[in-house]
Amino acid sequence: MLEFYSASSTAVNSKRAMSECLEMALENENNLDCDLIILYTTIGHNFKDLLSEAHRISPGAQIVGCTCAGIISKETVSEAMRALAIMAIKGDRNEFAIAYDSSRTRQNPFELGSKIAQDLKKKNAGINMIHYTIGWPSLEEIQNMTTTWQDTVIAGIESVFGPEVPIFGGVSLDNMKLINNFQFVNDQVIERGAVAVGFADPTLELVSQANHGFDVVGSPFEVTRSEVAILLELDGQPAGPFIHEKLGLLKKTSVVEAMQITLFVGELPSQYHQEYGSSYIVHGLPLVNPDTSITLVRKTPQGMKFWLAKHDEEKIFSGLDKMMGDIVKRCDGRKPLAVFHADCAFRGKISFNKILKEELVGHMQYPLCKDEGIPWLGMYSGGEYAMLGGRNFFHIFTTSLNVILRRES
Repeated sequence: MLEFYSASSTAVNSKRAMSECLEMALENENNLDCDLIILYTTIGHNFKDLLSEAHRISPGAQIVGCTCAGIISKETVSEAMRALAIMAIKGDRNEFAIAYDSSRTRQNPFELGSKIAQDLKKKNAGINMIHYTIGWPSLEEIQNMTTTWQDTVIAGIESVFGPEVPIFGGVSLDNMKLINNFQFVNDQVIERGAVAVGFADPTLELVSQANHGFDVVGSPFEVTRSEVAILLELDGQPAGPFIHEKLGLLKKTSVVEAMQITLFVGELPSQYHQEYGSSYIVHGLPLVNPDTSITLVRKTPQGMKFWLAKHDEEKIFSGLDKMMGDIVKRCDGRKPLAVFHADCAFRGKISFNKILKEELVGHMQYPLCKDEGIPWLGMYSGGEYAMLGGRNFFHIFTTSLNVILRRES
C-alpha cells in the first residue's frame, strides 16, 4: 500500500530547500528514503540542485515534477521566486508507474495523451488514477492550434484507460511571464513537456471536485463563425474587433491584463450544475490573435452562446464552502491520505493579497484537515484537471481538489 507525506520550504538555497522538505515530510519515519517524490517548484530554484539533493537524501526514489507560479501546502502559500513543495510516497514499487513526453509539440495532442497512457499501461495495467502535468504552450503555439489541446489530451489518455480512470494535476507555468516552464523526470529537466504518474494501489480511490466562483455579466452573444476552438465571428462581426469594442481593450492586451478584465464562459449541461456549483464553465480569455480571431480552450460550435464573466470574491468563498461540504460528505468519515490541489494562477497574487490567499486555502484545508497534518501538495497552475459528473474535465481559472482515500474494506 502507498503512503503519502508532504512538506514545503521557502529556503532560497535549492539544496537546503529540498533537504528541509524531505526531513520535515519524513521526520517520523525510520529513514528519509522513499519510493517516489512529486515536486512543485517556482521558477527561481536551481533545478539540478533540487534533483541531485533529492537523489542524495533518498537514493531509492524516482522523482517527477514541474514548475508552477506558486506552491500551496499545509505549511504555507508562496509565489516567491524560490518556493518548493513535495509529496513523498512510500510503498510497493509495483503500485505506480511513470511516463513522459519531451517533444514540446502540441500539434497532435490526442497522440501525446495516448502515447503517455500506452507507456503507463505497458508498465502497469492496474493503474486506477493518473497524476498528469503538462507545460503551458507558447502564445505562438496557442495561436496556431487547430484543436482543443487539453480536452484532446484527455481523450487520448481515455482511449487507453477509458473514461472511468480519473486524471488530476495541472498545467505547468513559470512566474506568469509565460516565457518557459519545465518538467522533471529523475535527473532530466524538460522544457514544456508532459509527465504522468499512474497509481495502481487497488486500495486507493479519488474524490475530485472543482469550483470557479465567476459571475456572468450582461447579455450573451452568439458564435456566428468558428473553427473548433477558434472564434472567428461573434454576433455576425469579426470576433477580435467586436470584443475590443465591447470591453474597450487595447489592441495589444497581455494575458495578465486580460485575466483582470473578464473571461468567456459557456453554459454547462444541466446535469453538472449542482456538483459544479455553477451553470457556466470557463472557455478562455479575450486574447485576440493577429488575424483578429480568438483562441479558446474548448470547442466553440456555431450557434453557441457566450457570456462575459468576472470574478466575485463573495461567490468564490461561498463556492469553496459548498465544494468542501460536498467533498467532506463524499469522504464519509474517512481521513484523507493525501490531497493534490491545483489552483489557477489567477487566484494567486494577481487577484488576492497574501492574507486573502491564505484565507481561501484555509477554507479548503480546515474542513478536511481540522488540526491534523494531512499531506497536501498544491500549485498555482495554468489549468486544472478534475472530474465532474464522473467525467474527466479540463478547467481554467478554477480550484481543483483531488482527495486520495483508502477504500473501505
